[in-house]
Amino acid sequence: MVLNLPNILTWLRILAIPLFVGIFYFPSAWLSYSDQNLFAAVIFAVAAITDWLDGYLARTLNQTSAFGAFLDPVADKLMVAAALIVLVDLGRIDAIISLIIIGREITISALREWMAQIGKSIGVSFLGKIKTVSQMAAIPLLLYYDNIGTNFNSQVIGTWLIYLAAFLTLWSMIYYLRAAIPLVLKQN
Repeated sequence: MVLNLPNILTWLRILAIPLFVGIFYFPSAWLSYSDQNLFAAVIFAVAAITDWLDGYLARTLNQTSAFGAFLDPVADKLMVAAALIVLVDLGRIDAIISLIIIGREITISALREWMAQIGKSIGVSFLGKIKTVSQMAAIPLLLYYDNIGTNFNSQVIGTWLIYLAAFLTLWSMIYYLRAAIPLVLKQN
């Protein structure tokens, strides 16, 4: 295992997950409901920023590694899955949205693993990037769940963005599966 700054940031994201989830189980004497929302939203936002930062640093500092390439998407998927499960538990999103997003991530991860075994790959689509941006904007808004200022309703905006992310999730999954089906048929 290569221990460098990008991989340390990735490990910190993974280690933040129990704190992120645990915030909602702290006694109200420790953190008020609105403070729980704020801290969870901040932890998730910092994790999303470090996701971008660790990739940038790995490329800039020439510290890319096979282990980092493996660990980074695992950390991302764990944090997003934890956030979606928390949001379902809090009643802020429907379980079907969570199942669509988590199910797609598992499906595409398995597909990429299989394709790597046969020496093929499918690049990340622009659609997948838009899905990620929509999802990473929606989740902290739904975690925060209060108005920001007088005119920005994080509940409404976050809900619209998570529905957009779910739609784009399905669309991007179809894109990946359509690209992989000819390869699957050739293998049989």
